[in-house]
Amino acid sequence: MKLYAALLLVLLPCLAAIPEVDKNKAVGSPTAPVRLEVFSDFTCPHCRHFHEEVLPQLMKDYVVNGKMYIVDRAFPLQGHNFTREAFGYSVAAARIGKYQQVADVLYAQQANWAVNGNVWGVVASALPSPAEQKKVQELSKDPGVQAEIDAEYREGVDSGINQTPTLILTAGGKRFPLPPAPDYRLLKSMIDGLLPK
Repeated sequence: MKLYAALLLVLLPCLAAIPEVDKNKAVGSPTAPVRLEVFSDFTCPHCRHFHEEVLPQLMKDYVVNGKMYIVDRAFPLQGHNFTREAFGYSVAAARIGKYQQVADVLYAQQANWAVNGNVWGVVASALPSPAEQKKVQELSKDPGVQAEIDAEYREGVDSGINQTPTLILTAGGKRFPLPPAPDYRLLKSMIDGLLPK
């Protein structure tokens, strides 16, 4: 508890307005007492680790029991080839209810598509029907999709984010930015400290 209190004092809460959420890129109950925003880049190995190792623990410990709402935010890092394309497809997939499937496969096959550029081939493998594939390809060209990615990126920059994954906890109307990729025990301690007693 002392560690939690010390970290909260160091990481002064942001009092900025809580940004809008794309519900198709979120899991859990929007009325949960704690919200976790995850600013990530599909080409970031640390983001892949968070997605594959930490996220399942958070789901088990907090989301399934209604204590946490997790929101994915796009934060395409400069100089990462193919990341904008990956975000375009993932946001388009969110619009047909397939965000999680696309995010899962992009992280699982990150080592391949981030090098060879075959982003669509990987995304298509998560969309079994040709109709879904066609719809995602069409939606990825929608200016609204790019506007959403840009808005989330700007939100991250405005929050002082410059690396991924960066997490922001929100509880009681206050936002608490965390150090990038915190240890799960530390993250759990902070979350537990923000939950109502």
